[in-house]
Amino acid sequence: MDKNNIILNTIKFVKETLKDAEGGHDWFHIERVYKNAVLISKDEHVDAFVVSLGALLHDIADPKFYDGDESVGPKIATTFLEEQNVAKDIVEHVINIIKHISFKNSLETNVIKFTSKELEVVQDADRLDAIGAIGIARCFNYGGFKNRALYDPEILPNLNMTKEEYKNSSAPTINHFYEKLLLLKDKMNTLAGQQIAAERHSFMELFLKQFDDEWNGVK
Repeated sequence: MDKNNIILNTIKFVKETLKDAEGGHDWFHIERVYKNAVLISKDEHVDAFVVSLGALLHDIADPKFYDGDESVGPKIATTFLEEQNVAKDIVEHVINIIKHISFKNSLETNVIKFTSKELEVVQDADRLDAIGAIGIARCFNYGGFKNRALYDPEILPNLNMTKEEYKNSSAPTINHFYEKLLLLKDKMNTLAGQQIAAERHSFMELFLKQFDDEWNGVK
């Protein structure tokens, strides 16, 4: 099994598959997550090959673009990896990363969850791309894609959503900061992830303060 060749084939496959994807979930999102995962993994005792494949394939079919169907991504990834003759145990590990990486799955209770250091690294890398300057840009890009309001003072953030409520939410974009993005800093798994997240979190707080001031005519 030529790991380097498989990584190159995976990059090519993901680029082609996501060529028409929404701007916040396109190849460039995958590339940033991949680079961050590689960076974070240098300080962790993990299988770098599993981390790379997990990062590259984690959003190969984001359920939000498939009517909430969480089975599409794992199926596409499994077929691709089997065609690359990737070992069965590695395929299973990567598929578990895809199944368990998302924030919404953390909202489930009384469910036995898969855990691994590789998942923690990829999850941190993915969450880092959801916060900071790029996170803000992605948030509003998706809100525009879904034709959501920027903000409505009468619609308060729901801070106790279930997984289903989260999946079906159509709340204004600003609410998403309070319902998810501002929560991610304290959900980081790795030291490197925590350190990077702290700075990006502060930037989001500054943005929201400025947004609030402008909305209310303070300045």
